[in-house]
Amino acid sequence: MDVKSFKGGAHVPHYKSFTDNIEIEKMPIPDRVIIPMHQCLGAPCEPLIKVNDRVKVGQKIGDSSEFISSPVHSSVNGVVEKIETLSYCSGEDAKSVIIRVEGEEQDFKPTFKRDPKSMSKEEIINAIHEAGIVGMGGASFPTHVNVNTRQPVEYLILNGAECEPFLTCDHRIMVERADELVAGAEILSSVIGARKCLIGIEVNKPDAIEVLKEKTKDKDLFEIVPLAVKYPQGFKSILIKSTTGKDVKRGARSAEIGCIVRNVGTTVAVYEAVVYGKPLIERIVTVSGPNVPNPGNFMIRMGTSVGHVLEHCGVTDYNNSTVILGGPMTGRAQDSMKAPVVKNSTGVLLLPTEIVRASEPYENCVRCGKCVERCPMRLYPNQLSIFAETENYEELEAWNVMDCMECGICVYSCPSNRPILEFIRHVKPTVKKMELIRRKK
Repeated sequence: MDVKSFKGGAHVPHYKSFTDNIEIEKMPIPDRVIIPMHQCLGAPCEPLIKVNDRVKVGQKIGDSSEFISSPVHSSVNGVVEKIETLSYCSGEDAKSVIIRVEGEEQDFKPTFKRDPKSMSKEEIINAIHEAGIVGMGGASFPTHVNVNTRQPVEYLILNGAECEPFLTCDHRIMVERADELVAGAEILSSVIGARKCLIGIEVNKPDAIEVLKEKTKDKDLFEIVPLAVKYPQGFKSILIKSTTGKDVKRGARSAEIGCIVRNVGTTVAVYEAVVYGKPLIERIVTVSGPNVPNPGNFMIRMGTSVGHVLEHCGVTDYNNSTVILGGPMTGRAQDSMKAPVVKNSTGVLLLPTEIVRASEPYENCVRCGKCVERCPMRLYPNQLSIFAETENYEELEAWNVMDCMECGICVYSCPSNRPILEFIRHVKPTVKKMELIRRKK
């Protein structure tokens, strides 16, 4: 087997055995859901409903006129109790719609079934947009923008690496929903004019590799690409390099070098949106951790609180533990159990203190170079953290801080326990504004 890899990175503990063989289950719907109006990398939505309105599952309840944005839908049948600004799981504030669930019938029921082959490119892109599909692996970039290319793109690359510890939701999608995944990939390939669809899968998922090889054996479009088990194998520029050998140059879009990357969960969501008109109202989430009595992979409605999720999995004690929404390397620790599952929530993790490194206290950089050695983007995270800590924006630009893809491997590697990623995330918006101002001049 020809296994692809990349320079840099690290072999981090997997912790996937808690859930990698557990089939997907539906999680019970809570009494209330909290639907943030900002669930994509783009403009936030404005509510289309008001307090006391009755809403139906799949109904659009938020939208924006901005091109880079994505509408938001109700994940349940119920009544709007409140519309208020709440702290978002990313640490930001966002308008949020709180819906009290009413009625026993809560399933989304399609009213039609479309044939993608009879649809134009514009019709497919519109269906993806109206369904609110975004990148579900973490990036949350609107998919209708991502695939709206002027020229044909040579490669569609499906991200089945799932390189973060604990997470197994994508693994289960590839094993259990392979037919829908392949159909979604064919839809996306037709939209962007791809001549090849590469599915990159780390070799610690042999069952997924085997299933998808079998499903695509008579389809010339597809190639299954086995990947080395190495973090951060699944990040876009790394995945492109591993599967095609191409480098994504600074400031360039991946489409400019003939590649579009989509997460496997996103690809299944595209299939459901185009064929059945199903909005992105639920997603598969890994619930895991050494002290979770009943871990698993669950289909969870958007807006379900992490408290409801963990309670369903038997968690009663949160002492000496940290709740993380997302993966342990790139996710966010949560202060409130009311924090909702959103479109890019890959995991709900309960991690004990011996696994989670606290952000305080930390020490000065000792210049060991471990973060530099492991940085897959060939940056100097140690120096960037020093510039960020002192808000030296000119040097941050000069040292290419915007190239950082926020994989967190620098934090994992740092013997001084420095919150390098936190520093970098804090300064990036200012650096981005500076670059935009300079371009306008």
